[in-house]
Amino acid sequence: MTSILSTSLSGINAAQLSMSASATNIANLGVDGFRREQVQLTADAPAGVTATLGQAANPGEDLAADVVGLLQAKNAMLANVAVFRSAASTTGSLLDTFA
Repeated sequence: MTSILSTSLSGINAAQLSMSASATNIANLGVDGFRREQVQLTADAPAGVTATLGQAANPGEDLAADVVGLLQAKNAMLANVAVFRSAASTTGSLLDTFA
């Protein structure tokens, strides 16, 4: 059960970083020379994901990509929170059974 919790927690952290990057990019629209923040996701063994923050190679804005990224991150957050709650609830029920 712990691996499910840690996997969903890594997804929550990755979604939070993605939301932050998208929000930063949107807040800096029109700033000369601003290079967009980008999040790179890497699968983590045995399960989960690692998120790394970087910058675009060239300055410029992409509002459509940032709004879509924000929505994707929100939905990823909601899905991972649902998994986390479900796993935590199941763990609690199992412990109640053995008590």
